[in-house]
Amino acid sequence: MQGIVIKSTGSSYMVRSDNTVFLCRLKGKIRLEGRKTTNPIAVGDVVDFELEDNNEANITKIHPRKNYIIRKSINLSKQSQIIASNLDQAVLIATLVSPRTSLGFIDRFLITAEAYRIPAKIIFNKCDLLNEELMEIQKKTIDIYKKIGYECYEVSSYDPKQIKALQDLFKDKLTLIAGHSGVGKSTFINALEPTLTIKTGEISAAHAKGMHTTTFAELHPLSFGGDIIDSPGIKELGLVEMKKEEIGHYFPEIRDRMNGCKFNNCIHVNEPKCAIIEAVKTGEISEERYISYLGILSGEEMDWKAWEL
Repeated sequence: MQGIVIKSTGSSYMVRSDNTVFLCRLKGKIRLEGRKTTNPIAVGDVVDFELEDNNEANITKIHPRKNYIIRKSINLSKQSQIIASNLDQAVLIATLVSPRTSLGFIDRFLITAEAYRIPAKIIFNKCDLLNEELMEIQKKTIDIYKKIGYECYEVSSYDPKQIKALQDLFKDKLTLIAGHSGVGKSTFINALEPTLTIKTGEISAAHAKGMHTTTFAELHPLSFGGDIIDSPGIKELGLVEMKKEEIGHYFPEIRDRMNGCKFNNCIHVNEPKCAIIEAVKTGEISEERYISYLGILSGEEMDWKAWEL
C-alpha cells in the first residue's frame, strides 16, 4: 500500500491512504540507510507500507522527495531536521508585534525555499494590532519583497473575510505554514479551515514570545481542496547544505545581476567592479536585503534597521 505521511512523532507515523489513516512504524534497516537528518521520515513523504496482523503497519519504502524544507537540529548541531517535504509552496507567517519577526529570519526562510525550488509567500498577520507607524514600516517591508517577486499579504486571523479571500492561495496545493512561535500559525489555519480545532497558545508577557503549542508537524486536509502542514514554531533557522559562494544565487535580485560582476567567484563583499555593490549604491537592490545577505555570509543574525523603532 502507498500513502502520504501526515504526522511524525519520531517513533511512529500516521499515514493517509485513500482517506484512511494508518499507524505505521519504520523498519530499522531503512532508519539507518545513510540518513544525515534527525528524522528519516518527514510529513509530506510518500511511503509504501505493509499491514500486519495486529492492525499496525510497517513502512517498507520512502519514495524520493521532489523537495523539502530543512533546518539545523537544535539538539545536534551537526545534524539537520526536515520540516516537511514534497511541497507545492511554503508560506511564512510573520508579525511586527507579539512577537516581532526579524527580517533576517524571513530572508533565511526565503533562501531555504529558493534553494529547493519551493515557491514562497509571506503573510503578515496581526494587522489589527498595528498603529500608524507600524503600518508604514510593514508597507515598506512589503514593497521590498514585492519588488523582488515575492507575494505578500496582510491579514488579521480574526477577520473571516480576510482569511476567506486567501482560500484560492491554498486550494489544491500542499502548503507548509511556518514561522516563529506565537505569530498565529494555528489560529490562521483554524480560521482558514473552520472544521479544524488546532490548539493555540498564549504569548509570554515577559518576553513577548510565543509558547510552543504545536509539537510535531502535522498535515491537515482542506475542505475546499488541498492540504496544509502546521509546523512547530521555529526559533532559529540555521542554513544547511549551502556554501558561501552559493548564497547569492538564492537572492533573486543578486542572482539576476551577478553575471555583471568582473570576477566569476565574486561573493559581493568588497571585490572591485561588483555589479551587486553598484546596484546597492544606486538603490536597485535594497540596502536592507544586502545587509541581510552579509549577515548570512558571516553566520550572524543582522536585523534590518527599519525594525528599530
